[in-house]
Amino acid sequence: MSILLVTYILGCVTVAVIAFTSDDLPLVGNKAPDFEAEAVFDQELFKVKLSEYIGKKYVVLFFYPLDFTFVCPTEITAFSDRYAEFEKLNTEVLGVSVDSAGIALRGLFIIDKGVIQHSTINNLGIGRSVDETMRTLQALQYIQENPDEVCPAGWKPSEKSMKPDPKLSKEYFSAI
Repeated sequence: MSILLVTYILGCVTVAVIAFTSDDLPLVGNKAPDFEAEAVFDQELFKVKLSEYIGKKYVVLFFYPLDFTFVCPTEITAFSDRYAEFEKLNTEVLGVSVDSAGIALRGLFIIDKGVIQHSTINNLGIGRSVDETMRTLQALQYIQENPDEVCPAGWKPSEKSMKPDPKLSKEYFSAI
């Protein structure tokens, strides 16, 4: 049974407690485990269910170990400050607090159509880059719209992509 308490903080839904019953690891390419929980949004209680977003929106689901530490609030604020940009990319941001001092890893997942498309895990003392999350989400959306192309290291929407072919990629490499 999944248990989830959610608090609305500056545009991001923040989940206080979560427990998955699935034995599957949340790895890129695997189905994201569904969960349902109560959430607080604008001081009103409502249910949050991951499956309600599947097929409708991308989801950036990030985990953080403690609500009131030094790094976690900076991440929540950073995602919140960019929330309107995520909305323009048809993306919901859900922040999940496992709120246990024994947890030393931070997880972040980008989920589309119920499938984990990207994951990042950081040590407790290392904050995530919202810029990199945004860039990765934009690259994912780009390759889904342009399946015959790939995004090279550090790619941004205004930059050139490349063809995943030894001969065709020469054009990209000759230009850099």
